Amino acid sequence: MEWTFQTAEELTTALRAGDVTSAELTDEAITRIERDDKAINAICEPDFDRARAAARDADQARSRGEDRPLLGIPVTVKESYNLAGLPTTWGIPQHRDFRPAEDAVQVSRLKAAGAVVLGQTNVPLGLQDIQTFNEIYGTTNNPWDHGRTPGGSSGGSAAALASGFGALSIGSDLAGSLRTPAHFCGVYAHKPTVGLTATRGMVVPPEPALPVDLDLAVAGPMARSARDLTLLLDVMAGPDPLTQGVAYDVTLPPARHERLSDFRVLVLEDHPLLPTGSAVRAGVNRVADALSDGGARVERHSSLLPDLTEAAILYMQFLFSGSVARFPVEEYEQLRLRAAGLNADDQSLAAAQLRAMVFSHRDWIEITTRRELHRHGWRQFFAEFDAVVCPITPTPAFPHDHNPNVLERRIDIDGVEHPYFDQLVWAGLATMPGLPSTAIPTGPSPEGLPVGVQLIGPMFEDRTPLRLAELLEQKLGGFQAPR
Repeated sequence: MEWTFQTAEELTTALRAGDVTSAELTDEAITRIERDDKAINAICEPDFDRARAAARDADQARSRGEDRPLLGIPVTVKESYNLAGLPTTWGIPQHRDFRPAEDAVQVSRLKAAGAVVLGQTNVPLGLQDIQTFNEIYGTTNNPWDHGRTPGGSSGGSAAALASGFGALSIGSDLAGSLRTPAHFCGVYAHKPTVGLTATRGMVVPPEPALPVDLDLAVAGPMARSARDLTLLLDVMAGPDPLTQGVAYDVTLPPARHERLSDFRVLVLEDHPLLPTGSAVRAGVNRVADALSDGGARVERHSSLLPDLTEAAILYMQFLFSGSVARFPVEEYEQLRLRAAGLNADDQSLAAAQLRAMVFSHRDWIEITTRRELHRHGWRQFFAEFDAVVCPITPTPAFPHDHNPNVLERRIDIDGVEHPYFDQLVWAGLATMPGLPSTAIPTGPSPEGLPVGVQLIGPMFEDRTPLRLAELLEQKLGGFQAPR
């Protein structure tokens, strides 16, 4: 039997029944990577010798009666996580030889749960793109169409899952970096509530792995089924043992509902600042129809929804002010001069991004206060609704675009070009207030490309969008392997 596209849950059942060994699963995954990854380029740093040794150890542990959550399951890890003995470069050429001395906390949790790490997956330069390519490891291709991107920055992980290179992967999300690759590659991902998963050891090389609380970014799971997301999130969740973990454990509340008919959902397909392409609009409506068919209460409008325009501008301000924090002084001065030259009436997203790059601390305090008002608005919203269904980006996967001047790049939405980074407005809807969001596949576009949507849930109620994802998987059919 071929195990390649089985879920982690199915593989665990087979391992417990003695139908397969971890060594066999690992060899099958390695064979597939060696055969198919030349065309995909998802696995940038294979770790096959240690993986085979870990698989043997897992089989021996199982023979002794041990049974851990991921015991013997082959997985991959985004290259941005420190993995002792392998390079951790973030795609930055000057750090191509950096090798951390210890694993990131999430890698340690994977191994403690019994997972077999096959290797690291490719990322864009500095994790700062919606595509996945860099000078060290080259370009990762979308398994559905090699001329298109798998997304970024967890593009290597999504492409690996879609190609059958392991059952699970871990990635990260600041600007849709889990959700966009899942959408582009037809797999599942979950952006946890901010602060739910420790991020120590996911740090730009060669900086020390300190237990820093990140403002927007999260570590999160990727999988080929919704139930596998929950399985992996339970391994990843919890505070850093060096800080809050000294005093706190995590107990997530259960999902608000178990039946689809009990869910109250707001469906959004339009954004005031960016059109939604027809393929993604169709995907949103497939989900809306599945919800209605299942008896859920589906609404298209609510006065409780926080203002989408202000939310997008706030998100861009947080994102871009942080992205230039370590720019050289001379580059910062050039940005300051450009921002000063903007027309005061220019309220475009591009202008908001540029102004944010030279924010003062006073400016930062102001937008932080406005974010808290948005969070309060979301609390009021989720008193009446359980989830929001909306796009992740306005289009399916787009063709590779390696123009080094990202400001010249454009995203084509049904034949009309728009600024490249404007497509981040949907990802920012959950990221800016720190809400959990689950990316699910909805079926193919007319071109045969995957289309995903996100299910945004209440803060620290991650099990609610995850349960809704499970129920929708049953209705929509879930993951399909690339043809």
